[in-house]
Amino acid sequence: MTPPTTVTSPVEQLDALDRRIAAALQIDGRAPWRRIAAALGEPERKVARRGLRLLESGRVSVTGLVVRGETVILRMNCRPGAVREAAAAAAGRDDAIFSYVLAGAVDCVAELQCSPGQLAHLMLDEVPALPGLLAQNVSPVLRYFRTVHEWQPEILDEDEIAALGGRSPVADGVGVPDSEVGPEERAILRALAEDGRCTHEELAAVAGVSLATARRRVESLTRDGLVSIRACVEPALLGLPVEALLWIKTRPDEVEDVGRLLVASPLVRYAAVVMGEFQLLVDVTQPSKAALHEFLTAAPWVRRVQAVQSHLVVEALKRSGTATPLLRRRT
Repeated sequence: MTPPTTVTSPVEQLDALDRRIAAALQIDGRAPWRRIAAALGEPERKVARRGLRLLESGRVSVTGLVVRGETVILRMNCRPGAVREAAAAAAGRDDAIFSYVLAGAVDCVAELQCSPGQLAHLMLDEVPALPGLLAQNVSPVLRYFRTVHEWQPEILDEDEIAALGGRSPVADGVGVPDSEVGPEERAILRALAEDGRCTHEELAAVAGVSLATARRRVESLTRDGLVSIRACVEPALLGLPVEALLWIKTRPDEVEDVGRLLVASPLVRYAAVVMGEFQLLVDVTQPSKAALHEFLTAAPWVRRVQAVQSHLVVEALKRSGTATPLLRRRT
């Protein structure tokens, strides 16, 4: 008997208002519903109801990404049938920022945080223990042109963005902040990693401090770069169902210009300078494969590069340090 064919239905996109609320949370994941409503020109009760529904359904999640070390890109090739298992194992690491299954010469890729002085241990002991792994390549990140935290697709206009606090500054550094963290800060960081929208009252209770102290601690931890509050949403929900990772090779003296040309597109979610033969790693989303083809062949940056390896993202198991529904279903 022929087995039944499994048909995967397309992701249902968010409607216009839900997209605008998700975009507002990408700018300030801790913004009160009142401020979001005022920025969007919508009734507060309506925005709060819609926003809570997005968060409770898991279609949007707001968490604090805690800085644990410098970042490296792990590329993996796996034995047949073990690709998803390897990607899920990488995603399950506390230090994983993203983990994707790819179509192409590389089976899956993950961005990991590596504590100072621990690169050899990561490469020689921890990564080889991942299930199903046949080959690995670890490339340290040297700088960022854009992280996903700074990605803001063109959903809101400049006045709305300004009303929410403005665009995030580009954090191009890859070092670990030189700040001492005490037990109160560690408690707040753990709570924010679970729920980036924890109220200051809840954080004060968790850390055993006053409300004013909790507010100051959150501000200082964010300002010092020890935590980034991120709203995570699948690009497909925003009308961008096609996602690809690009490894780009160019002349060393062209890296800066190519990077700036790439992030001129609001559809580039991530762009980093990495070590290795290909100097740039880029995550780009598009509304269709035809649009992706145009981006790969006719965009201004194309004329400045020597080679491009492109890989379609098939599944995302972790984004911005947050497990996606696919990974949550596996665990």
